[in-house]
Amino acid sequence: MQEKKKHIAMLIDCDNASPYAIKGILKELSKYGEVIVRQAYGNWNSQQLAPWMERLLEHSIKPIQQFDYTKGKNATDIAMVIDAMDIMYTKDLDGFALVTSDSDFTPLAQRLMSNGLTVYGFGEKKTPKAFINSCSQFIYTENLEREEKKSKSRTEEVVKKKRITKKSPSEAESKIDRVLEDEEFIDLLLTGLRKTAGENGWVNVSDLGQYLSNNSAFSPVNYGYEKLGALLRNIPFLESKFENNNSIMYVREK
Repeated sequence: MQEKKKHIAMLIDCDNASPYAIKGILKELSKYGEVIVRQAYGNWNSQQLAPWMERLLEHSIKPIQQFDYTKGKNATDIAMVIDAMDIMYTKDLDGFALVTSDSDFTPLAQRLMSNGLTVYGFGEKKTPKAFINSCSQFIYTENLEREEKKSKSRTEEVVKKKRITKKSPSEAESKIDRVLEDEEFIDLLLTGLRKTAGENGWVNVSDLGQYLSNNSAFSPVNYGYEKLGALLRNIPFLESKFENNNSIMYVREK
């Protein structure tokens, strides 16, 4: 019997969180389950939150408008707490991800924990210990930003070294060029290969496909391939093999 996928709600205090860590946060949460609620709080009329807007769209995060009714007071805190309580009682959840560096959310984390929910905290290294210790697990976003930069650099290096380019490419080469030009997909693919590899470095394509589906809206059809296996066999930095009478395909980096 297949194990039920855990459901997580992610609430972001954009006044006290870095937009450059969100991709890493979602990657980290994908280890534990599916993020079915994605909400970000802040005054979206403020230019300070401008870097968040592109990332909200990219990662399908719902912006929740909070006006600054009183100067020096943050309306985001109470709005997040109210929504967290509503979500806790109306959704079938296993955990919450609270993205903030503000210790004002310590009582919220404690309340969620007391209801048997796992609380994943994400914040900067300046986050007070009170909030950190109230979470089931806390991760510093600076570490995720650093990993994201490394991952992007590695993706660019792999594409640069391995990409096949010809003056008059065939139809097959044109299709795989479309894949290699999609740096976001290559980044996801390389991460998936690392996450699902066995001890010998080989990856079951079925497991890799499940990882890609869980972490994106990926479909090989968008690149001109009917199946994932056909796409992977044409990627120049991968090698493949078949086992069990050619019924199981494996891949790994060359």
